[in-house]
Amino acid sequence: MVQTGARRRWTLAEKQRIVAESAGAPRAVSATARRYGISPSHLFWWRRLAREGRLQADNETTAFARVVVAREASEPDGALGRIEIVLAGGVRVIVDRNVDRDALVRVISAVERR
Repeated sequence: MVQTGARRRWTLAEKQRIVAESAGAPRAVSATARRYGISPSHLFWWRRLAREGRLQADNETTAFARVVVAREASEPDGALGRIEIVLAGGVRVIVDRNVDRDALVRVISAVERR
């Protein structure tokens, strides 16, 4: 952290570390925010930026992805093996379990370049 009068400036690495720490438990946001002297709303803002892929340096290409594996009882058997991918910016790509890997990579790359 860099002190500049009443306003603090956090390095990108510090923000990423704090965001990662806040994901550790259900009530970790408030406790983590308190520990670093920031408001929970500010930490939620950093977390949103991280989810959208906007809390990274220009040369970084990796980001955290949340994965949820679930099957609802009402799903028809044809829905088994369906994969939903949510990209930075909220774009959703839904594919079948038999999707061609190279085609999927091309589609995701094209969407991310927009």
